[in-house]
Amino acid sequence: MRLRTPIALLGAALLVLVGPPLLTSGSGAETGTQIPGLRFMVPNTPGGGYDITARTAAKNAEDAGLTHNIEVFNLPGAGGTVGLTRLVGEHGNGKLAMSMGLGVVGAVHTNKSPKTLADTTPIARLTEEQDIVVVAKDSPYKNIGQLIEAWKKNPGKLPVGGGSSPGGPDHLAPMLMAQAAGIAPKSVNYIPFDGGGELLASILGNKVAFGVSGVGEYLDQIKSGELRLLAVTGPKRVPGLDAPTLREAGLDTEFTNWRGIVAPPGLTDGERDKLVGLVTKLHESKQWQDSMKKNGWDDAFLTGDKFGDFLDEQDESVDQVLKELGL
Repeated sequence: MRLRTPIALLGAALLVLVGPPLLTSGSGAETGTQIPGLRFMVPNTPGGGYDITARTAAKNAEDAGLTHNIEVFNLPGAGGTVGLTRLVGEHGNGKLAMSMGLGVVGAVHTNKSPKTLADTTPIARLTEEQDIVVVAKDSPYKNIGQLIEAWKKNPGKLPVGGGSSPGGPDHLAPMLMAQAAGIAPKSVNYIPFDGGGELLASILGNKVAFGVSGVGEYLDQIKSGELRLLAVTGPKRVPGLDAPTLREAGLDTEFTNWRGIVAPPGLTDGERDKLVGLVTKLHESKQWQDSMKKNGWDDAFLTGDKFGDFLDEQDESVDQVLKELGL
């Protein structure tokens, strides 16, 4: 996770295709990973990054024989803080976990949520991925240079859509792009959507001039030609995708997002260790490793207290970046 700006270097700024089943004799009992009745909450709408991550993780865990019948359900609202509030209210529930990431960190700040990630039980950070800059196939912008040139002339007339609330990754990435291009972040016309699924319809319908989202969310639309990929926001190109990095396009910035899992507060040590153990075995599985490759996700596995320390650092970093950008 990296977020670099001309004015600061902050550490660690700020699931679609599923791997094929692996024949296994594991029942979960052998590894102690069975959690009957386990539910994964997704705090945004279907089709977004948290949703893809949760559904991919659930299917991979079942295909690997680690546990069975995981229920994945969506509870969208307020950039993920509606789901966060629900999670914190499920004190002591060791059969509930929530897919989340940098967007929830930012939404806590911008929505002034009374519940924060410090109120949860950290389980694991799973992945890191780049954001992408995309337009509809009939957009007049053929490359990132043309888009930036038009954006600089009249930033307010070129709305940018993102699948996260202000303070989240799809908001911070275009703000850093604007800053690097000499555009005042406050002049950017950012339109938030509750996840990548909602954003996609607005990009295809030309309701926004361009969109920013996670690379794994729109691979199918890019490959089918529905979306035109203009750039990736990370430090290197994404294998298999024909698009430059922002630095290659002349913008002195880079940005990556991350996703993970948290659980309600008040778990026993045994309940927490069971969830961490399940996710650890999932991370080791061929199914999950294949899914990461297919979705363009980088491995960023971190568990327990170390993940908790990372969440504290992210909270401080987001607060600092929002202040630096005047937001």
